[in-house]
Amino acid sequence: MSNKKAYYAGGCFWGVEHLFQSKDGVLNAVSGYMGGSLDNPTYQEVLTGNTGHLEAVEITYDPDRVPYQELTKFFFEIHDPTQANGQGPDIGAQYLSAVFFSSGEEKKIAQELIDLLKDNEYDVITKLIPAETFWIAEEYHQDYYVKKNQQPYCHVHRKKF
Repeated sequence: MSNKKAYYAGGCFWGVEHLFQSKDGVLNAVSGYMGGSLDNPTYQEVLTGNTGHLEAVEITYDPDRVPYQELTKFFFEIHDPTQANGQGPDIGAQYLSAVFFSSGEEKKIAQELIDLLKDNEYDVITKLIPAETFWIAEEYHQDYYVKKNQQPYCHVHRKKF
């Protein structure tokens, strides 16, 4: 089977990208923007919260090594899907939690995981949004924590399932 792509928004894209890059079966993770009304947005434009874009990450993965469900579970475990106004100290519309689905099957899988979390007393606010054009963020955002030799400040992996 050929490689596939998945799109997630879970706060600042630096931490989401960083943690996904260490996930087995993930071939690449790229920081960018999705969901807004402006073509080719810049970080400064998205930062205003007025473009409708979320800071998102494009995951290229090998579905023979890691299925979409496992990727999506991992996404829910590396951020707080119950925080409504951003993620950790990053507050604003561009930091909201979302799964951008590319098919009915992806939407169904994400909804089943949200339902499971809700059954386990998590008040999940993650939005399910049809995937649109993914705009790659500026180069200085790519591999941010590797370049800075730091660890994410508001993204850690915590088992929830």
